[in-house]
Amino acid sequence: MSSVNGIGGHNPVQKIVSKPVMHSLPAKPATAQKAIADKVQLSRVNQVLATLKAGGDIRAAKVEKVRAQLKAGTYESGAKLDAAIDRLIDDLGR
Repeated sequence: MSSVNGIGGHNPVQKIVSKPVMHSLPAKPATAQKAIADKVQLSRVNQVLATLKAGGDIRAAKVEKVRAQLKAGTYESGAKLDAAIDRLIDDLGR
């Protein structure tokens, strides 16, 4: 189908090509565009940070206890490491 045949003695395709329709539109003044901001949340880190900034559920006594253990070098233990690995494996298995 390489050509368009006219109906009767008229060829509408040729008519448009030989006399293209031209309209003038008035120019609109430029308006200020509102900036669009994208937001991506890749993990729960944003939720935790928002909770911390809002002064949410923070157990100050536990935080101080962990800080003291870290400073003394007694926080990390084999049992805690095993528990963390088990939780990680469980999370990856979901």
